[in-house]
Formats: sequence, C-alpha cells, structure tokens
Amino acid sequence: MAMSGGKDDGEPMMEMNTTPLIDVMLVLLIMFIITIPVATHAVNIDLPNPAAPPPDVVIKRDKNKVVVMPNNDILWNGSSVTVNQLTSLLQSTLAIKPEPELQFQPDAQAPYDTTLEVLNIIKGSGVTAFGFVGNEQYAGFSKDPKEPALQGLD
Repeated sequence: MAMSGGKDDGEPMMEMNTTPLIDVMLVLLIMFIITIPVATHAVNIDLPNPAAPPPDVVIKRDKNKVVVMPNNDILWNGSSVTVNQLTSLLQSTLAIKPEPELQFQPDAQAPYDTTLEVLNIIKGSGVTAFGFVGNEQYAGFSKDPKEPALQGLD
C-alpha cells in the first residue's frame, strides 16, 4: 500500500488511500472479462439432403463408372443423375464390402467447372477405390515407332 508523505506528528491522515479501491476494481474488471461468453463466428446453413437415386440407376458390386458429358450431364453407369443423386450413390457404394472401384471419365469437351464439381463430390464422399479411365485417347502418342511421337503438331 502507498504511504502518504504527510507529517509525522501523530495526526491522522486526511487523504483517502485509493490503492485498495483500485485493486478491487481491477479484480472485478478481470472477473467480468473472464465471464463474457466467447463470440462465435458461425453461420448456420440448412443444406439440402442428397436425393435418393432414381430406381433405374444400378450400383454394380465390382466397378461403377462416372462420366461427365459436354452438356453438363453426369452419367452413372450410363444413367443420367443429378449432383445430389451422385452423392447418395457414392455413399451407397461405401456400404458395399469390398468397396467397388469407381472409374471417372470426363469427356474431352466436358466443362471444367462440372468436372471439378464432380471430383470434389467424389473426394468429399470418402471413396478410396478411385481411378481415371480413358485418358489414353487424349495422349496423342503413336504406338508405331516409325511415325512421329506426337500427332497433330505440324
């Protein structure tokens, strides 16, 4: 506590000692700061549930093929599906043991946005048996050693 530099004649001090008052106020301030709830920056969004696959879509037990078409259609084993139905189909394949292989083949003229969206859905679904098929048709490499290595680069 602070001591007043007053006279040393035995008279009582006339100034109020404010140090204990300040100490109590600081303790109360700290207690109020600690008890304030933590602000959360969450935005609650109601996401749509994946739609059930149409009854004519078949899930094969060995391998399934997803194709992205130039007109933004997504095909599952040849049947057109929506993005929500694709999510539901992928979840259904995870329940099959052993997990069937998922083959992905985007058309050469398929929009990049749709292809990326389908790849993100596949990645988010947790599918592990996944592979790209049909890429050799875009390579342009000749198998004949007498022909030029790349076709169409004239």
